[in-house]
Amino acid sequence: MNDKYLDDEERELIESYDSVDITKLKKPTEEEQAEFKKAAKEFLKKETKMNIRIDEHELMKIKEFAEKEGLRYQTFVKSIMHKYITGQLTETRKAG
Repeated sequence: MNDKYLDDEERELIESYDSVDITKLKKPTEEEQAEFKKAAKEFLKKETKMNIRIDEHELMKIKEFAEKEGLRYQTFVKSIMHKYITGQLTETRKAG
């Protein structure tokens, strides 16, 4: 497996995505577009806003990391939280 990908499934998805010739895709019908819009709205309804207090220095560091990843800092924090909750990101404690 290439270190560029998280796992074989991600590699397969990206490779299959990259192999699609978008010039041969047909435009979705108005009915299909309406279904896509409805699905997107339903997905967004499931998200809840959260406010937290954070040290200014920590927020600066978060913004720096997010910028390196090419993400907005809110998206970066959400991604970290999701990875931690799903077990993709685990805590490592230093011996001391």
